[in-house]
Amino acid sequence: MAAAGTETTGTTGAGNPLDRAREALARLSNRQKVVLMVSIAAVIALLVAAATLLRQSEFRILFSNITERDGGAIIASLEQMNIPFKFNESGSAILVPSNRVHDVRLRLASQGLPRGGAVGFELMESQKFGISQFAEQVNYQRGLEGELSRTIQSVAAVQAARVHLAIPKPSVFMREELKPSASVMLNLYPGRSLDAAQIAGIQNLVAASVPQLAASSVTLLDQSGTLLSQMKSKLLEAGLDPTQVKYIQEVEASIIKRVEDILAPIVGPGNARVQIAADIDFSQSEQTAESHRPNTTPPEISIRSQQTSETASTNPTAQGVPGALSNQPPVPATAPLTQPAVPGAGAAATPAQPLPGQLNAAGVQAPIASVGQPISTSKNSTINYELDKTIRHVKQSVGTVKRLSGAVVVNQRKEIGKDGKAVNKPLPDNELKQISDLVKEAMGYSKERGDTISVANAPFTVVEKDEGPPLWRDPETVSLAKELIKYGVIAAIIAYLLLGVVRPLVKTMLPSPPETEASVGGNIDLVAGEEEDEAKEHVPTAAELFDKKLAVARALAQQDPHIVANIIKEWTGANAS
Repeated sequence: MAAAGTETTGTTGAGNPLDRAREALARLSNRQKVVLMVSIAAVIALLVAAATLLRQSEFRILFSNITERDGGAIIASLEQMNIPFKFNESGSAILVPSNRVHDVRLRLASQGLPRGGAVGFELMESQKFGISQFAEQVNYQRGLEGELSRTIQSVAAVQAARVHLAIPKPSVFMREELKPSASVMLNLYPGRSLDAAQIAGIQNLVAASVPQLAASSVTLLDQSGTLLSQMKSKLLEAGLDPTQVKYIQEVEASIIKRVEDILAPIVGPGNARVQIAADIDFSQSEQTAESHRPNTTPPEISIRSQQTSETASTNPTAQGVPGALSNQPPVPATAPLTQPAVPGAGAAATPAQPLPGQLNAAGVQAPIASVGQPISTSKNSTINYELDKTIRHVKQSVGTVKRLSGAVVVNQRKEIGKDGKAVNKPLPDNELKQISDLVKEAMGYSKERGDTISVANAPFTVVEKDEGPPLWRDPETVSLAKELIKYGVIAAIIAYLLLGVVRPLVKTMLPSPPETEASVGGNIDLVAGEEEDEAKEHVPTAAELFDKKLAVARALAQQDPHIVANIIKEWTGANAS
């Protein structure tokens, strides 16, 4: 009957896990139950805290350097969307989980965040029907100012910008028409400034956005009240362009790189130092020359045209009383004194000679009456020669190299001496000459230009590298150690709770192995097993074991005979049944 009851209980406990858990909890006292619950809750809380700390590194910057108004609107929107966020140490940036940065930015952009402190053309979307023309013009001007402010804020050195436009009303009278103007207030980041090119760019940006607005009518100020629009560089006023200095540096850097690249395979990387000084000519000059080469030598004479003219005339002398017309002598009658040509005369006849009393001067025949009167003659000759004409227009290029000066220092070669130590030895002269020739070819050496080059061989001074602060003072190491200590403490607490508190309670909750007193032999075997554990070195034989069991049974019967009697009764009852 007892055996049957034991079997039924074991079957019921093994059939339902809930009942077994209840039985396990029933084995604990109230105090142990409280300790177990508190320990499990602490372990869970520590695990959640560790997971939270691990997830902190996954936060990325959503927005930074935003205004307080935009920051409040962004935080309110994040709370509505149930998106976790936090701030950085300085409080200038909002952080969100890294896997949701882009999603959150797009969702906030659909809401118009961040607004940037300025209202753009979205103001025109909420205009009411029947609005006056003045209000519409004001809204348009506000929207234009806001858009210009947003655009100017995209410049790296500008933190905030505000634009004011003064747009006059259009007039039908040309004399009364006024031009628009603009004023821009800039708030620059600390330690940053705008150069002349950036200032001119902002001016042209504003001028191009407003009709009939000139760039000279745009005024720029910074947060300290400095007028930026009229700032002129002293270098530009002196005639020096900053781009020229940059060009010189680029030319020198390119030559240095070429020389170092050609010396690196010979002396090794880092064993040569090269410096180049370039004299660049930035003067702009134009020259126009016209040359003529007259052909004076007879063989080279080339006549374009020749013209000759001769004239002769007689001037009769005045006679009679001056001033009286009647006293002038009469003109003598003239008659043809030449004989007519004889017909039939040959063409080859000799030319006719002038008749007596006939004058022939320069091919001009005068009558006989003119004999004795003065004769004036003139002869003009004009000859045009061919001349060589050359027109040359020369414009010199800007940025030509006038002169180059180079200095090269080569480290001495290290060799291992007989004692095993490194010794610096200078390079031979032929190798230095070879290096000098290579440097000349690489830099574009020109003797006519006046270039100079100097190559020296000297040992380099070894500078000890600064290893920085010790490891225990390194900020990164200290931060890593703090993180490890933090997680180590959490892990130690969890291990103590699990091994020191929960594990013993769990052992208490587990059922102990059942003890059966079905036979003396079982007890004897248990005792014998204990004795065997105590004496593992000696392995008894079967006869020794039997003798020991028999001795134990005799001692048990002598000490408590009632137990032996009860055992015998159970044996007889079991056999009878």
